Amino acid sequence: MAGPAPGDAWKMERDRSNDPKREPGPIELNRYVMTPGAYAGIPTFMNLPLAIYPEDLVAGEVDVAIIGAPLDLGSGRRGASWGPRYLRMAEQYLPHSEAARSALPHLHTMVVPGQVLNMVDYGDAGINPWSVEESHGEIRRRVREIVEAGAVPIVLGGDHSLMLPDVAAVADVYGPDNVGVIHFDAHYDAMAGTFGQAYTHGTMIYKLVNEEGLLGRNFIQVGLRGWVPTEDDMSWMRGEGIKSHYMAEIERDGFEKVMERAINEALDGAEYLFISFDIDSLDPAFAPGTGTPEPGGLYPREVFPMVRRLCAECNVVGFELVEVAPLLDPTYVTAYNGAQIIGEAVTGMAMRRQGITEPWYLDPRTSGRDPVPGQRTD
Repeated sequence: MAGPAPGDAWKMERDRSNDPKREPGPIELNRYVMTPGAYAGIPTFMNLPLAIYPEDLVAGEVDVAIIGAPLDLGSGRRGASWGPRYLRMAEQYLPHSEAARSALPHLHTMVVPGQVLNMVDYGDAGINPWSVEESHGEIRRRVREIVEAGAVPIVLGGDHSLMLPDVAAVADVYGPDNVGVIHFDAHYDAMAGTFGQAYTHGTMIYKLVNEEGLLGRNFIQVGLRGWVPTEDDMSWMRGEGIKSHYMAEIERDGFEKVMERAINEALDGAEYLFISFDIDSLDPAFAPGTGTPEPGGLYPREVFPMVRRLCAECNVVGFELVEVAPLLDPTYVTAYNGAQIIGEAVTGMAMRRQGITEPWYLDPRTSGRDPVPGQRTD
């Protein structure tokens, strides 16, 4: 009889010596030519092929790898650990197959990401359900595998403590002084500790700057509102050069003008960009399934084109979508909007690959600039 599993079994890779031999590369999991929606088949994001090991990423010449990080120990409220699973199942009504992925366009741009990018689902990083810090180490290792393979990691969270290992993994490869961050969030997340705990979803910016060497001048926050940060918190962030764009500024000047400032600030001296998107930056009307909802947030109609633009215009080398807690939302709208944000990101990356980098690009056929004869455009 086998003994108990060792304490680090959660991050031990299983013995592959008796596996059937196969050539490295992504594995297509779809049995049928087309499945009716994400509720059928084995759930990967967008029903993408699965890559399990780094050699699969390299052999598949993968451009974008989706990885789940089902951690919620860094949050004061459980539930975000289910985020990756529900984000993978969010596109309920689209047909899913290899053929559909390479045929269905984003209607604003008529770009088909599946025709332009080699994308895979890289499964989930290992999680120690009793330790945030140990989980962070494994997540950092797995995200770095994606970056070292030449692909862009898109991390499905999980709570926002993930920003620490996710950004650090990208900085390990590209250099902490060469990576800017645009951080969409209702909260500032730059505390030195939360109730005496150093690793939470409110401390990761403090650690990235103080321990990982990330430059504060390239760390840009967008959408802050509510009742924090305090004056002392603001003073520390300003002293580090962190730029914070509060909802008060967005309400006064408009989202587009504020984001123009944010783009210029994030890339001031940095070649690469990481985007961290906390779903609570959206107004709770559009994202009730999150542990710390804050009224008065951003609208999807603002966010979707902006995420698409950032990924088309900037050299994005990492993306995370965090704090989706689907069990708090019986309508599923939080996961729907979260999945759409990822869809906008990969559309933007595909646009960049095709050389479509002009701000606010829209296809003339769907934006009314190339009207059908007899169709009014006024």
